[in-house]
Amino acid sequence: MGILATGGIAASFTADLLEMADAQVIAVGSRRPESAKRFAERFGIPRAYGGWEELAADDDIDVIYVATPHSAHRATAGLCLEAGRAVLCEKPFTLNVREAEELVDLARARGRFLMEAMWTYCDPVVRRMAELIHDGAIGEVRAVHADFGLPGPYPPDHRLRDPALGGGALLDLGVYPVSFAQLLLGEPDEVRAVGQLSPEGVDVNTGLALGWDSGAVALLSCSITADTPMTAAVTGTAGRIEFPRGFFHPERFVLHRPGRDPEEVTAVDGLRSYQREAAEVMRALRAGETESPLVPLDGTLAVMRTLDAARKRLGVRYPGEG
Repeated sequence: MGILATGGIAASFTADLLEMADAQVIAVGSRRPESAKRFAERFGIPRAYGGWEELAADDDIDVIYVATPHSAHRATAGLCLEAGRAVLCEKPFTLNVREAEELVDLARARGRFLMEAMWTYCDPVVRRMAELIHDGAIGEVRAVHADFGLPGPYPPDHRLRDPALGGGALLDLGVYPVSFAQLLLGEPDEVRAVGQLSPEGVDVNTGLALGWDSGAVALLSCSITADTPMTAAVTGTAGRIEFPRGFFHPERFVLHRPGRDPEEVTAVDGLRSYQREAAEVMRALRAGETESPLVPLDGTLAVMRTLDAARKRLGVRYPGEG
């Protein structure tokens, strides 16, 4: 595997990947040669490239993990796909659905593997929840509640407040509650959003109300100004499922059904969140698949459409969007 970018997320992913017996990191690329060299020395990576193009051109690399700020995902992931590499791209997939569609079209045209690094979808606890709901354990889903907020405060020059880097709570944190809700209910038929914008024009505290023609609803929130509970709940006509803090990479949930004691459900696979993403990529590549059934590209596009609709209602526009 090749690592594109050398920030904190790239470092965490690489550290976890190196503990997997069937994975190798053979190269890292950065816009700055000195940054790539330091990263390579830190993790014992044989090759350090001072440019994205050089990394993408390395024919010994099976797949490249893209960990740049999401404002660069379209350019970097596209470069890798054009060079014939499979790509695991950090969330949020891109700045907007237009860019996401371009990447998906490119991957499909080239027959190359592409997946958003949405670790929640690869989590065995979340997968077990989805199985139980599919089997009718809580009846028909009527409501989803989820939140993800960090306390900050973040200075104006922080990436989370920088419009040029796709800043704001919605794309960086809100993508998790939205993805969670759409895993269970699919793309909503109605999107409403309210929130507070920073002086720079990005959202810092946002609430979403999603609606489906079935009557189901989702009430979601995200913030870079408040430490929210980071919990989730799924309510059905015959019970509910509750996730404790950290619903986006959970260790357990509690199943509540009328007339029964609460049931704690766990699912252990011996892997950490980044490792689950990597394991799914490796499984898919060995199987000759170009898309993951756990993190399907059509699902990623649906989430991006919801995020676009929410940003439109909030009045958040990024440079170059018009």
